[in-house]
Amino acid sequence: MTAHTTTPESLSPPFPLGLPDSGIARLTHWGVIEATGEDSIQFLNSQLSNDLKQLSPTQARLAAFCSAKGRMQASFVAVQDYQGAVLLLCSQDLLAATLKRLSMFVMRAKTKLRDATADYPVYGLLGSSTRPIKDSSIAPWSAFFDSGATVVQLYPAQDRARQLWIGDANTPAPSGPVLALSDWQCTEVLSGVATVSAAVVDAFVLQMLNYESVGGVSFKKGCYPGQEVVARSQFRGTLKRRAYLASLSVPQGAPEPFAGQEVFSSQDPSQPCGLLVQAAHSTPGDWLAIVSMQTSASEQGSLHLGTPDGGSLTLMPLPYALLDDI
Repeated sequence: MTAHTTTPESLSPPFPLGLPDSGIARLTHWGVIEATGEDSIQFLNSQLSNDLKQLSPTQARLAAFCSAKGRMQASFVAVQDYQGAVLLLCSQDLLAATLKRLSMFVMRAKTKLRDATADYPVYGLLGSSTRPIKDSSIAPWSAFFDSGATVVQLYPAQDRARQLWIGDANTPAPSGPVLALSDWQCTEVLSGVATVSAAVVDAFVLQMLNYESVGGVSFKKGCYPGQEVVARSQFRGTLKRRAYLASLSVPQGAPEPFAGQEVFSSQDPSQPCGLLVQAAHSTPGDWLAIVSMQTSASEQGSLHLGTPDGGSLTLMPLPYALLDDI
């Protein structure tokens, strides 16, 4: 599997004016599922799209929990804390349903799953507020311990470094300039790495959110729910939907964009060509979004949100290269 010749550097979208260069945000829209017990890694490896056996104090994992039909039920950033527990960070609004469904498959495995959101505060660190890397690795999903907290290197937002900081009830919160949650959510969109929320559960196969290109799936590990569908989509070269970055101007008083909203192309306005995955308010009237849609719709015509004559979406370059189909 090889990447397209276009490099991520040449694809970097412009950083919106008005967004801070640095800061620290408490990420209240994230929740935490804790897995403890000697079988936790083995159990999660059998359920999620990535190789959890490679999880370590220095390596986090992006992964998805899929249905038997290969549709994403949740996405996670999986990390280990300093006591060896596995933490699954996900969208808060689908945590309860995901925890219930995952727990159904535990059966005889020696693992215990619980909602540990209250015990593990999660912060986003941006720019100069990120923690110094203790070794030479600054690759996305690398991790390290910092004064009792786990720090995960994320995909950047253009040239702004981004990290997740996960502490516990006894760990002092990271200090630094306060970053508004809405500003952090803009950097989430600009990174091009989509997070599944309750509004889009069961809407996407992994490749529709570019997860094979951002380290969210292993094609070498054993089986997991939906694995055959995901592998067939990749190996047969049948990928017809991808995730794209887009900007959108919303007139004052108009409804705000929301996850799950349909996207229409002027080439065929009779039916939607995709869905809005997540959106963030950047500057007054302006929004940033990740949309998943037919690749053909990105090639010609205009794109509109909500209705065939709705607000116009302007595509932006992805900040990473897409892997070629196999």
